[in-house]
Amino acid sequence: MSRVSGAVGRVRGSALGVTAGLIGWFVVVELASGILQGYYVPLLPDIVVHLGIRDADVNWFEAAQLLLSALVLPILAKLGDMFGHKRILLASALATAAASWWLVFADSFTSFLLAWALQGFYVVWLPLEIALIFDRGRRFQRGVSRTRSAAGLLVVGLQAGAILGALAAGRLFAATGGDLRLALAVPAVVVTLVCLVIWLGVPESERSADPRRLDVGGFAILAGALLCVTGALSFVRLPEGPGPVAIGALLVAGVALGAIFVWFELRQPDPAVDIRVLRRPEMWPVQTTAFLVGISLLGAQGPLATYAGTDRSLGYGLGLDATDRSNVIGVYLVSLIVGAVLFAVSSRRASPRAVLIGAAVLVGAGYALLLPLHVELWQVLMCLAIAGLGSGALVAAMPAAAAAAAPRGQTGVASALTNTTKTVGGTMSSAVFGVVLAAGAGSAVAATAAPLAGYLTVWSICAAGGFAAAVLLLFVPRVAFADRPEAEVDARAARGDVS
Repeated sequence: MSRVSGAVGRVRGSALGVTAGLIGWFVVVELASGILQGYYVPLLPDIVVHLGIRDADVNWFEAAQLLLSALVLPILAKLGDMFGHKRILLASALATAAASWWLVFADSFTSFLLAWALQGFYVVWLPLEIALIFDRGRRFQRGVSRTRSAAGLLVVGLQAGAILGALAAGRLFAATGGDLRLALAVPAVVVTLVCLVIWLGVPESERSADPRRLDVGGFAILAGALLCVTGALSFVRLPEGPGPVAIGALLVAGVALGAIFVWFELRQPDPAVDIRVLRRPEMWPVQTTAFLVGISLLGAQGPLATYAGTDRSLGYGLGLDATDRSNVIGVYLVSLIVGAVLFAVSSRRASPRAVLIGAAVLVGAGYALLLPLHVELWQVLMCLAIAGLGSGALVAAMPAAAAAAAPRGQTGVASALTNTTKTVGGTMSSAVFGVVLAAGAGSAVAATAAPLAGYLTVWSICAAGGFAAAVLLLFVPRVAFADRPEAEVDARAARGDVS
């Protein structure tokens, strides 16, 4: 008996050690991802001068990267499931590094725009990392719990990198004497080093022995749907986009292609996205929650910044300068980190589903409290901290929960879809929020200021999204968050067991 116990202990210790080492490498990768997302923002005014463009042209950078990311994310994730997650992770890192070096030497708007868009390959890093961790843990029947804990640490690395990048950019630019190219070389060097980390430190996942094929037709239809929807929503935010008729036509085309995609995929033996898996009771609430989280996490940050900078003479707003506005965003990012850490710790001791429901409630409560408490800085910071705690936990949990609910060989796609739905939710809400804040602006004391009613509408929508996510998570079966043999998971999911 003691020999058996000792053998079990050695197996568990080996699983923990191998997975812990893997998580350590991935924290470094996510740190680099965060640096990419935070480093360039403070340098945008200098990039505008360097390229000889207008401030409004900067909007095209985000739109181009968003469009490319939405297109390549599900395809790369599927390729990871087919040919190995490490192989695709390394390929995407090399592509990101090449684009980052291209940015250093780009001297025209078109060249810089193309490089900026191609840099968006980093969006697939987190889903592939989740799939690798889940694959490693599943070999020891600990895939769900290890992935859940790891996801929180990866989000910590991501947000810490974003803060580090934002703080370092201006200082390094000044230290180089205003040499923009030298400053832009820093993230390129970081991503290049990450390629070495992945190559030397990350083991490959196990691939399914079943024959696989790439559903080119399915991905083409999905790409068209995403291109139409995200393109239309991006054009709404751009100052020089097409008219409302063209935008409406793009949205209708996107919805129609989405319906065709579902019809087509249900008839494929190896679909690009398994619609039957998405209909499982442990999957559809998770994907919908990711969409709802994107509303506040990605869509509400612009309104937050403009509200913080609105002159108090209008009777609302905080009247903060650029530095103080950055500090407000910093508090929110720190609360995301704390939320991710608390999720990783508390989900080991409490019911993971209960923790997630509580996190969604925190998001809803934080934005709901902003409705009466938005006059003083401490009130706004308190509300954002509450919402940030919940958002951090949900961001950490969604990819892990989707991977746990997916059959073997589909963990990469399932994790990636949470990112896609979150991005679509953020893009859609950003477009809606832009229209809401623009409506009635001329009636304000300052013609350029958004009305208070617009901000109250934004916060109401974010609060409703959080509370709706809490309700949806009640439908997730408990088995989705537990370490169980794969056969039992599939059997209970097929029965729709939510106990």
